[in-house]
Amino acid sequence: MEEGYQNRTAFIKGAKDIAKEVKRQASAKVARSVDRVNDEYGRRSYDRFQEDQDDDNYPATAGTRDGGQDEAGHSDSTEGHDEDDEIYEGEYQGVPRAESGEAGSVLRAESGEGGLAGGPGSVPRPPGDAERRKEQEELALQYESILQECGHGKFQWTLYFVLGLALMADGVEIFVVGFVLPSAEKDMCLSEPNKSMLGLIVYLGMMVGAFLWGALADRIGRRQSLLISLSINGVFSFFSSFVQGYGTFLFCRLLSGVGIGGSIPIVFSYYSEFLSHEKRGEHLSWLCVFWMMGGIYASAMAWTIIPHYGWSFQMGSAYQFHSWRVFVLVCAFPSVAAIAALCAVPESPRFYLENGKHDEGWMILKQVHDTNMRAKGHPEKVFTVTTIKTVKQMDELADGGTDTPVWQRYRLKMVALCRQIRNNVAACFGPEFKRTTFMLMAVWSTMSFSYYGLTVWFPDMIKYIQKQEYESRTKTFGKERVEHVTFNFTLENQVHRGGYWFNDKFLNLKMKSMVFEDSVFEECYFEDITSTHTVFRNCTFIATLFYNTDLFKYRLVESKLVNSTFLHNKEGCLLDFSDDFNNAYMIYFVNFLGTLAVLPGNIVSALLMDKIGRLRMLAGSSVVSCVSCLFLALGNSESAMIALLCLFGGISIASWNALDVITVELYPSDKRTTAFGFLNALCKLAAVIGICIFQSLVGVTKAVAILLAAGALAAGSFLATKLPETRGQVLQ
Repeated sequence: MEEGYQNRTAFIKGAKDIAKEVKRQASAKVARSVDRVNDEYGRRSYDRFQEDQDDDNYPATAGTRDGGQDEAGHSDSTEGHDEDDEIYEGEYQGVPRAESGEAGSVLRAESGEGGLAGGPGSVPRPPGDAERRKEQEELALQYESILQECGHGKFQWTLYFVLGLALMADGVEIFVVGFVLPSAEKDMCLSEPNKSMLGLIVYLGMMVGAFLWGALADRIGRRQSLLISLSINGVFSFFSSFVQGYGTFLFCRLLSGVGIGGSIPIVFSYYSEFLSHEKRGEHLSWLCVFWMMGGIYASAMAWTIIPHYGWSFQMGSAYQFHSWRVFVLVCAFPSVAAIAALCAVPESPRFYLENGKHDEGWMILKQVHDTNMRAKGHPEKVFTVTTIKTVKQMDELADGGTDTPVWQRYRLKMVALCRQIRNNVAACFGPEFKRTTFMLMAVWSTMSFSYYGLTVWFPDMIKYIQKQEYESRTKTFGKERVEHVTFNFTLENQVHRGGYWFNDKFLNLKMKSMVFEDSVFEECYFEDITSTHTVFRNCTFIATLFYNTDLFKYRLVESKLVNSTFLHNKEGCLLDFSDDFNNAYMIYFVNFLGTLAVLPGNIVSALLMDKIGRLRMLAGSSVVSCVSCLFLALGNSESAMIALLCLFGGISIASWNALDVITVELYPSDKRTTAFGFLNALCKLAAVIGICIFQSLVGVTKAVAILLAAGALAAGSFLATKLPETRGQVLQ
């Protein structure tokens, strides 16, 4: 008995050894299958999954369904599948088991474990830079082939309109302050430095926002970052329409700019990750049309709302809500609409796969495929991909565990997040991307400097021409003596020097561009006076009464008051003249034409971007824009300047579209929005510098501004030729 028992034990032990050996051989076979899968995806041609092919033409490939030969590959076969009494989390949603031992499957560890496993007993190790880069390249090839299978259809067009609203909100934000400034300066009594700061504060906010949200989008996701940034923009745009003080209005516009600053870096990166290589340049260029629509929307709303001063109310003299505040409120609508629409679209699957989240990425790609196939009338076509290569994260956000206080956990997460962002920015200046980053910095800076500088210089030059013409009609009076005269009509564009005014009455009138110098007013009476650009310099007022006027002390420069009285002074800067309405309409009309003029450039760039390449489009458009600057010397009238503004904008937009596309394609997915955000922030900084410099050149000979802008564009077009061409390349 004892001998039989020992034989039986030895037999069982031998069987277990055989089973272990079989299992080891099977694991080795699986490892070889992994290599075959990756090689197969790399060799797969991009035209394999054409729309006109039906299901019977799909060749059987490892890792794909082949019409029933690999039963475990079907999403319906995994529905509720139970193996070894363990249900894989996600199988109830049809997500393929990534750890399956079937041929063609990829062994994938969870985000806290290793990368590819070589078999039982293998020790997972954190992938190094070279290994991580190799995984990213393999993912890029496979991801491109998956996008080919998903096709371009309803899903991409839906996302196009959703992200277009976010880009439209950015276009609106650029124009808001410029349109409300003529009215806001009256309500807030703004000085020239305050007006300049209000015009620049939006760019400064967008500079901060571009870098901040671009960096966060690579860490917490494109969709989530865009939702947060648009929410901040919407909230502070809403508040800015109600606040009364200059300081609070400036603060709200700053934070509104910080919010909207993330739209451009995130939108282009987000949309590019749903586009295959042959459609990427074209459709990213079409997306730029929404920025133009934002400018048109802002111009149309300003034209419709701001001149209607009846659309207002006030609560005493402390709170006033005029029509320009209604305009500011309406300009927040595109941002609100974009937030609502973003709630209905998923995160970028490429972001999930780059961060080791296989199941989430697979399900979104399946959604893209199924949505497009149903819209094209092929609902029977099955998404053939069972597993997708994922990239192991280099580091995770720190978490102190449940025993750590909440504030401490959040602090650790914020420290880890800042460290990751810093590493991402440093990587953009590492050996691999240093040359590309510096080249793009130069191109972005030169283009922004010249474009934004000229777009501000154009309208300022128009105003300067108008001012010169207006001043040429100024009437000058000297040493006149006026006694016992009643003035009840508008006084405009006059200069009075050394006059004596005795017992005169100024009743219910408007003074515009009136200058009184070295004059004496004795026993005069001023009632119900509204003035603008009016000053009394070195004048003497004797026994004079001011009743219900806006002739405050800052109108009286170095003047003396002897027994004179001010009663019921007008509060605020409530100055409205009929020609101010005409000037406002002209501002809106000029901006409307300038924005509409970029439509032909958008169309041309979209149609040719994938045909002639990004570099030819960028360099060619920059050269033509440079040449168009030289024609500015011919603009000696208001209409000529407007025409040249439209010409310059229509040509230069193609350069911006090409620059957006090439910036997206030159950086890998885990650094794309960080790099784009940094470059866009630099763009806004160059815009601020350009605006300040070109504003100082108004009134100086036009040759200086023209040569400066043309030189910057020429330098940018030359440096653009040194960038690598990205047409037809797989998105890194």
